[in-house]
Amino acid sequence: MDISLPIGYEEQDFIKACVRRETWAQKLIYEEFYGTMMALCLRYAGNEEDAMDILHEGFIKVFRNIHKYQPDTSLPAWIRRIMVNTAIDFYRKTVRRRTEDIDAAFDLSSDEADAISKCSEQQILEAIQLLTPVYRAVFNLFVLEGYSHREIGELLSITESTSRSNLVKARAKLKEILTSRKFGYHEEG
Repeated sequence: MDISLPIGYEEQDFIKACVRRETWAQKLIYEEFYGTMMALCLRYAGNEEDAMDILHEGFIKVFRNIHKYQPDTSLPAWIRRIMVNTAIDFYRKTVRRRTEDIDAAFDLSSDEADAISKCSEQQILEAIQLLTPVYRAVFNLFVLEGYSHREIGELLSITESTSRSNLVKARAKLKEILTSRKFGYHEEG
C-alpha cells in the first residue's frame, strides 16, 4: 500500500479502522487518492462538476464496501476499479445508447499522424471531455483502461461491433478536435 500510516499501524489495522468508519482513516484514503481518482473521473465526465459527482459517489462506494477489500490485493487498484465502475454507472444513467453502423466507421479511419501525440495532457483531457458520452466511455475503457470490445459491450449494453465503431469515431472526433485552431495545433498540408 502506498499510504503513509501513522506509526504503529499495519495495513490491516488501517482497513479495520475504515470498516469502523473512523474518520481519520477515511480522510487518509480520500486525501491520498483524490488527485489520481479525480483525473480518472475527469476522463469519463463531460465537465468538472460531473467528475466531482462521480468521484464523491465512488468514494462513498469505497467506504461502504471497504469490508470487502482483500488485504493481499492492491488498495489503489481496488479503489480505481470502483471509480471506473462508478463512472460507467454514471454513463448508464445519463446516456441513451445508440447503435452505430460499423461500416460507416471504416470511412473515418486515417493513416495520418497521431494528433494526440502532439498535444499536451490538458488539451487531450479537454478534447476527451468534448466527446459524446458514449464515445468518451468507449475511448476511456478501451484505450486507457485496457478493456476488450467484448467487455465494453457487456459493460455498456452495446454490441462488440458498436464498441469498435464508437472507438473509431471517437478517435476521429478527437483528431478533429485536437487539430482545430481552438487547441493551438493545426496540421500542415
